[in-house]
Amino acid sequence: MSARLIKRVLNEQHRPLEVKLEEDEEENQLQGEESASPESVSRSSINPFDLLNDDDSEPDQESELTSTNERLRRFDDKEESPSSKYTAVASTSNLKSKKKKKKKNKDNSLLSKERGEKDLDQIIENLSLDDNSSAEQHVSTEDRVANAKGQYNTVKQQSFSILQVDPKHLNAENELKRIFGSKVVKSFESSNQASSSRPIRGVRRGHYNLRKTVLVHPADHWPRWDGSLSMEFLETKDGYNYFRYEHASSYSQAQKAFEAAKAINDLNGLASILLYHPYHLDSLLTMAEYFKVVGEQQTSADAIAKCLYALECAWHPMFTPLQGNCQLKFSHETNKPMFTALFTHMKNLDRRGCHRSALEVCKLLLSLDSDDPMGAIFCIDYFALRAEEYAWLAKFSEDYKSDNSIWLYPNFSYSLAVCRFYLENLEKEVSEDACRDAKKASSTDLMKQALMLHPSVIKKLVAKVPLKDRVWTNILKHAFFRSDQIGIPSQDHLINIYVERNYLIWRLPNLQKLLSDAAQLVLETIENDRSEVKDWACVRKEAFSAEKNEYGHLLVSDFSDSVASIPQENLQNFMGAPRMREVEQNENEIVNLHGNGHVHRDVSDRSALAVLFESMLPWVTYGDGEDGGPDEHQRDNQ
Repeated sequence: MSARLIKRVLNEQHRPLEVKLEEDEEENQLQGEESASPESVSRSSINPFDLLNDDDSEPDQESELTSTNERLRRFDDKEESPSSKYTAVASTSNLKSKKKKKKKNKDNSLLSKERGEKDLDQIIENLSLDDNSSAEQHVSTEDRVANAKGQYNTVKQQSFSILQVDPKHLNAENELKRIFGSKVVKSFESSNQASSSRPIRGVRRGHYNLRKTVLVHPADHWPRWDGSLSMEFLETKDGYNYFRYEHASSYSQAQKAFEAAKAINDLNGLASILLYHPYHLDSLLTMAEYFKVVGEQQTSADAIAKCLYALECAWHPMFTPLQGNCQLKFSHETNKPMFTALFTHMKNLDRRGCHRSALEVCKLLLSLDSDDPMGAIFCIDYFALRAEEYAWLAKFSEDYKSDNSIWLYPNFSYSLAVCRFYLENLEKEVSEDACRDAKKASSTDLMKQALMLHPSVIKKLVAKVPLKDRVWTNILKHAFFRSDQIGIPSQDHLINIYVERNYLIWRLPNLQKLLSDAAQLVLETIENDRSEVKDWACVRKEAFSAEKNEYGHLLVSDFSDSVASIPQENLQNFMGAPRMREVEQNENEIVNLHGNGHVHRDVSDRSALAVLFESMLPWVTYGDGEDGGPDEHQRDNQ
């Protein structure tokens, strides 16, 4: 028998074994076993062609058949011995071992990933003790905060959060767009730009980018920040970071020049300071007040905006006033311009009708110094009501802490009643039963308390609003509302501030009805029980016990919407020497128009105040003007 015939016979005999081998390999791949047991290793894993001799050129066929039979016998012996099975598997399954190695690596990576996740879960479990305890007690985070309200840390955190400032509401342009629409605001701005400036060919402005700030948005023609101010970190106390402004040497020299000009009431001297030091704070604040009284409201607002821009550019990296955790004490002389500029900016926003922006500035002003040197607490309720932030005002009255209970102040006594009135109307729209909360007093009850505590307010409101219905005449005939003075200086002063600040709110008919109904209920209560009058008199004496006016530093005019104006003829005494006034009267004689339409002026014999006025105009330039182009030094100072 030839060798080829023997090969064919062996192939036919071991073909079922090869099929079984393939099935076993597939089963092992699905199960992912790392090692095979002896029973799982099939005898078909042995390659039968290994039994054949590679040498096919043997001459004797008998010897070839004999050697083949011996090898078959050895093959049967190998099937019986387990050690031979393992040897055969190791020699014939190289491909299978490679696949298993890949599986091992994959399994090891999965195991390590699972172990890493378990370790991470264990770490989180160890760290989250509070979460586990709260889960065991089935108490939510809000419940735990509510239960811890009396603790000091929670109260401090609440005071931080209630005075946090939303930066997107600081921008008055955003509020105007919400009120009137973006198209109306853009058209108004474009019309103002067209009327206030003229297109000029061949004139180049300074090429520099101004720093972006939060409080105000700098105009393109403002000079670059000169770095004459800086801020120093003082200490951290009770969770607050304390800071103070510092002056550079150049700023100190400008401050000395300002004091000299202020001593002789020389506005031209102040204007000269601003030409060389455009971000001198006291000079900007003084010129802003001057522009306001002469009727230049926009110019005054620009001067205040420049002041705030300089103050913000000097902020310390740790100074984060929008979060309500920074203190800038008014007792430091260098910090005072910040308060004055913010208070004036707040009033300017109010005059523009941007009450929400004014509210955010008022919150910032109140958070900078817990002593409240500017009296922001006496106008924050007005801005909240005008901005329709009723829920915030109610929360503020509960969370904000001061020396006296906040509802004892005249403004909060009446404003909280108004706030409750609007909240009741909103709750009625949502649900009829929502306003039946026994824990909260009604708006009528709060108004009665306000009238019993501050009865003189009603007579002042009747005169200021004015209220001309007959019902008010009958109310004022009673002795309890007849007088417009309480007799306590501090209380009377705060009532004057409240009426001057909030009288516009009482022009609404629904609030007038609320006030008249509450006043009539007060009269009925007095007729039935006279002891309540004595009780409320004791409360007033306890709340405002000082014999002198503790709030005399707050001027009533500072809380007024009306702007005092002085004719410009009466301001000539503050314009410097008579020679300067003569030059100012003849200023129009030195105006020259060049071929490019650019207005050129000479500053050699002109007043500094006139130069300051014109430096704010983008089409005016100063210098020799030989080539008709702007002088570089003067352009940088514009």
